[in-house]
Amino acid sequence: MKKIFATLTIFSLLLVPFLCAQDVNVAGDWEMTSQSPRGEMTRALHFDQDGGNIKVTMEGFRGDEITGEGTIEGNKIEWTMTMSTPGGEFSMTYKGTVEGDTMSGTVEMGDRGTRDWTAKKK
Repeated sequence: MKKIFATLTIFSLLLVPFLCAQDVNVAGDWEMTSQSPRGEMTRALHFDQDGGNIKVTMEGFRGDEITGEGTIEGNKIEWTMTMSTPGGEFSMTYKGTVEGDTMSGTVEMGDRGTRDWTAKKK
């Protein structure tokens, strides 16, 4: 009887995270804030979501539109955007965690380093 109880307990502990995991929906409009050499910057973001795949549209530094794609798994989100600059192509990879109507993380900008960002759903 103890073996059965122990087996059921272990099985339950392994199964609970899968049963409790909720799909996170980030579709819609967000406002992102990050620090730059010019100070705090706030930009508009829009996410389209199809299951675990996301498409992102973001307001660029000059008011132009930048697009990218990524994934969301559980509450972990990641997407990459590539923009053209006078110096060539430039990629930014955003990684973060979604918590309700907020998210936060870091953006990797190649040789320009890494910055923190936060976003709030509009």
